[in-house]
Amino acid sequence: MIQRQKNQMRTIQTIKQASLITAIKTPYTMNGEIDLDAYDRLVETQINAGVDGIIVGGTTGEGQLMNWEEHLMLIAHSVNKFADKLVIVGNTGSNNTREAIKATEYGFASGMDAALQINPYYGRTSIEGVKLHFERLLELGPAFVYNVPGRTGQDLTPDIIEPLAKHKNFIGVKECGGNERIGHYESQGIACWSGNDDEAHDGRHLYQSHGVISVTSNLIPGLFRDLMDRKKPELNQQLTPLMNWLFCEPNPIAINSALIMTGAVKPVFRLPYVPLNSVQQRQGVELINALNETDVVGGKANIIDETLLKLC
Repeated sequence: MIQRQKNQMRTIQTIKQASLITAIKTPYTMNGEIDLDAYDRLVETQINAGVDGIIVGGTTGEGQLMNWEEHLMLIAHSVNKFADKLVIVGNTGSNNTREAIKATEYGFASGMDAALQINPYYGRTSIEGVKLHFERLLELGPAFVYNVPGRTGQDLTPDIIEPLAKHKNFIGVKECGGNERIGHYESQGIACWSGNDDEAHDGRHLYQSHGVISVTSNLIPGLFRDLMDRKKPELNQQLTPLMNWLFCEPNPIAINSALIMTGAVKPVFRLPYVPLNSVQQRQGVELINALNETDVVGGKANIIDETLLKLC
């Protein structure tokens, strides 16, 4: 496990050793506020399973539904509680460069090891604007660049990434563009982490990726640790239906539902996210309960009790 002394930032080379990084779920209390006690339990479970790092306030962690005060508080809390055991990556990206700069400065002042930065979404810009956006943010400290064209509407192609990779603070890419592209980058010495859980095993063992930034590891961190550490095609094949189910609706709807179904977090959603429907939940119960209960965060899964459900 990657460790450091508190208040001592990890080097980029040390961060690159993190092969399993969980995009950690943010749980809520019944009144819709961030549940720090439940959050700490989730993170401790990740640590015990051998996870190397966490993304705080990413898409899975619903940073998009937080105000900046909540977002930066959670980064600071994560550093204070877990920086000696995990690589702490704060999602401080934004489609507003000035906001991203300010959030990233606060994140580094709080002690995070690295930032996760994304290209401007919705209010898209030109290729030159994208390059300048990342250049300004890379000046602030170590960063992963996140390429997820399905959410941003704009692919970060090699002609954008390869020049950025020369920057002293560039760690690597969270790449959702597939294993062929990951293999291309890795052959040039550009570190990549798979952004697609169902491709992560082959990405690691056949295309030499540095690892994965995973949603599924919220639910089965130990099994995903096995997938990153050893070539296990049979286990990967066994888990693929569960991974596919976790993306049957836009992330993080299914992982939210799954962790509620196993009792790991309270039955609370922040709108516009709502639970999976009953048919989808039954599919999940079957897939989750086919695994050893000890491998699943929270244990045995059950259909969500709608009378207890809270939408905030």
